[in-house]
Amino acid sequence: MNSSVKLVAGIVAAAVIFALANSFFVVQQTQHAIVLRFGQIVREPISEPGLYFKAPFIDNVVALDKRTLDLDLPVQAVLSVDRQNLDVDGFARYRITQPLRFFQTVRTIPNANTRLASFVNASMRNVIAGQTLSALIRTDRANLMNRIQEDVNREAGTLGVEIVDLRLTRVDLPQVNQEAVFNRMQTERRQEAADLRATGNQAAVTIRARADREVVGILAEANRKAEEIRGAGDADRNKIFAEAYGRDQDFFTFYRTMQAYENSMKQGDTRMVISPNSEFFRFFGDPTGRRNGSPAQTLPTPPASR
Repeated sequence: MNSSVKLVAGIVAAAVIFALANSFFVVQQTQHAIVLRFGQIVREPISEPGLYFKAPFIDNVVALDKRTLDLDLPVQAVLSVDRQNLDVDGFARYRITQPLRFFQTVRTIPNANTRLASFVNASMRNVIAGQTLSALIRTDRANLMNRIQEDVNREAGTLGVEIVDLRLTRVDLPQVNQEAVFNRMQTERRQEAADLRATGNQAAVTIRARADREVVGILAEANRKAEEIRGAGDADRNKIFAEAYGRDQDFFTFYRTMQAYENSMKQGDTRMVISPNSEFFRFFGDPTGRRNGSPAQTLPTPPASR
């Protein structure tokens, strides 16, 4: 009898402990908790962490993540306003802000990711379709991402989530188009380089022609001044010679004779046949140039060489 009572008491105690164990649940700081009874929500979602009570065996608790969740978007082809095919991909970060609505509409995070991806893809197509390639790549990319995020948030509100960040990680031309654009850019740069070289060559020809013209003018002016200076020098020389001749006729005659000797007796193929008693050689016999006491005479013109 006592053993039967102890057995029953043990079973009852185990049942009570098991029931108590299934009557409490813990909500973590990173979770929202929804209590279901036979699949129906019986209380408001719980977002504060702590220990809570539920009806054992008939209530079920569904935990939803409160943290920021990732949504990676696959690459998709989009046509821009300037008829450029673009490969676009990106990512989004979102949070569950209304756990009750979230559970009622999508229930699970994979389902939410699928719905959000469709929202983002549709918004990207609509926004990018009205933009040029230049705006997407360089000038207006940040503003476009903000617009896409605003559009997606309007749709995401119906799921009980909020997009906290959205980025376009890649906006590129397809590989075939990239090669075509690259070849076109190369052709344009070569044409531009050829135009610059042609312009430079034309400018160089113009500069050289102007410089040659200035050189000719400078040389002509220099030659003119040289001739003027040379003529003035010759005039001064002749004047000096004339004055010297007037002052000392004998010395001037001797000086001119020495010059004639030097010019006529240079080494070379020139030969002269002349009498040693010629008047031309009178200074050879007498340094004064006199013969038989006669005064020195003006030097005659030397005989022509042959």
